[in-house]
Amino acid sequence: MVKARFFPSLLATRHSLFAINEQKPKESSVMQLKDVAVLITGGGSGLGAATARAMAEKGAKIAVLDQSKENAEKVAAEVKGIALHADVTNEEQVKAGIAKAEAAHGVARVLMNCAGIGGSQRIVGRDGVYPLAKFARIINVNLIGTFNCLRLFAERLVTAEPVGEERGVIINTASVAAYEGQIGQIAYSASKGGIVGLTLPAARDLASQKIRVNTIAPGIFYTPLLMGLNEEARKSLGAQVPHPARLGEPPEYAALAVHIVENAMLNGETIRLDGAIRMAPR
Repeated sequence: MVKARFFPSLLATRHSLFAINEQKPKESSVMQLKDVAVLITGGGSGLGAATARAMAEKGAKIAVLDQSKENAEKVAAEVKGIALHADVTNEEQVKAGIAKAEAAHGVARVLMNCAGIGGSQRIVGRDGVYPLAKFARIINVNLIGTFNCLRLFAERLVTAEPVGEERGVIINTASVAAYEGQIGQIAYSASKGGIVGLTLPAARDLASQKIRVNTIAPGIFYTPLLMGLNEEARKSLGAQVPHPARLGEPPEYAALAVHIVENAMLNGETIRLDGAIRMAPR
């Protein structure tokens, strides 16, 4: 039997060679948010609004796109950005929003896809069979709406000159429900699973254009979807998270989004942001 041998001197030599040749990325080659135009769908509340604030603090020029005109205007005013009233599933409205944002800020280099809706119902339950129109609406907003914004944003961005080693970054929003959908989450899980599924091929499609595509899959976050719950119910949900045992905060999502933009090696990846939770069936 031949035993594996460890050669510490060789390892040390190799490591030192790597250390000698290690070079930090040139600052000009890294996407920076200062003075960069950012488009955020669903930016009028929750994760999108938190991301608008975080990126504005970095000096980005923010365009807030939301189906709620009031919410879009409120957040846009807060971050000194521009409000865009549009439905992410409507091609003409999204195109018009991209054009309006560009007229104000220049070509957008970062797209944050945060728009989405929820919905819970069993396939067959006390109220009968799951309505096909309800399933289609959730898929249409969450999955097709995400792709619609991604494709139209990319269509415009590929005509712009690169900034350093890349043209821009697209960040989608999925959910841990993509992996562990609970009872009643059939449409929501399918929509978010689709977003996870398109992330790598989108990154590969757009790699030659120097556009990165990543997705964040949040766990249980304190967003408008949970604001209707009382404090006791929210604490109960948070206690299911291994560590930290609480609901995620939107600024924590936003902090990861900022890092993804600034880290050029993050591409084609879906990142779970969930405190190690694995959702139970109910």
